[in-house]
Amino acid sequence: MPQTPQDSPDSGSGPTAPPLSLAEVEATARAAHAGQTDKAGRPYAEHLRAVAEGVRRRGGDDEQIAAAWLHDAVEDDALSERWLDGAPLSRRTKDIVLALTKRPGEPPEAYAARILATPGARLVKEADLAHNADPARLAVLDGATRARLTEKYARMRELLGRPDRA
Repeated sequence: MPQTPQDSPDSGSGPTAPPLSLAEVEATARAAHAGQTDKAGRPYAEHLRAVAEGVRRRGGDDEQIAAAWLHDAVEDDALSERWLDGAPLSRRTKDIVLALTKRPGEPPEAYAARILATPGARLVKEADLAHNADPARLAVLDGATRARLTEKYARMRELLGRPDRA
């Protein structure tokens, strides 16, 4: 059964739990974001699925795919950082999720630098940006929001050294 944000994995000194499977990570992410919608009013889990599939298409491994499912969980307070710390996930998956978690007031340059410094994180962020910048998704937003987000996503791609990729 997937854990909810209120759950706190045992991080004591007992036996180590087996790592969550991708199906369990997906179920956990879907449960954590249940009822949440994106800027266009679509179920948020659609975005998570698209990012996970984008990571898979780009050749990402299971740790990166797991991070894709969880990439917004801590930032959106869907799961706590304490939950992530104790979750039966690889250290690399946890590091990628934390690298992709924007901090209040953090400049984009610092955010991008952390992503670039974390092995495997840039590929997950590229998949996230690609879905966020999808013209079909942006088309349903008002003009001002669409223009602001298009500029924001282009700037992040530039900071990540990928200005030509959507």
